Amino acid sequence: MILLDYRDKRPIYEQIVDKLERLIVGGGLEANYKMPSVRSLAMELSVNPNTIQRAYADLEQNGYIYTVSGRGSFVAHECEWRSGKLAELTKNLEEVLLKAKEAGMTMEETIEVVRKTFKEAGDD
Repeated sequence: MILLDYRDKRPIYEQIVDKLERLIVGGGLEANYKMPSVRSLAMELSVNPNTIQRAYADLEQNGYIYTVSGRGSFVAHECEWRSGKLAELTKNLEEVLLKAKEAGMTMEETIEVVRKTFKEAGDD
């Protein structure tokens, strides 16, 4: 399920979050799938349970999983994690736009940069 790269400079919990996000977004883990317990996943990956707990907390905060007290953690429905990701992207976009305004860019210049970026990405 998850392979960790100990040469990766990112913390282990971030690697776990990234791998689980990819599994969820890619459809490898379906909505309402019961996630492994913190203890069992920690044993499987040979990491401290606090590392898994932190990864699960991040995933829950971003809307990818939800926890039912006494039952465990489950994969959230797509609309929930998409809205969480959208909220995160919106916040990041607001920060970028504020920095563009502080740098003295006009709205037209900012829109042109966005248009050019989308065009280069192949999304006209």
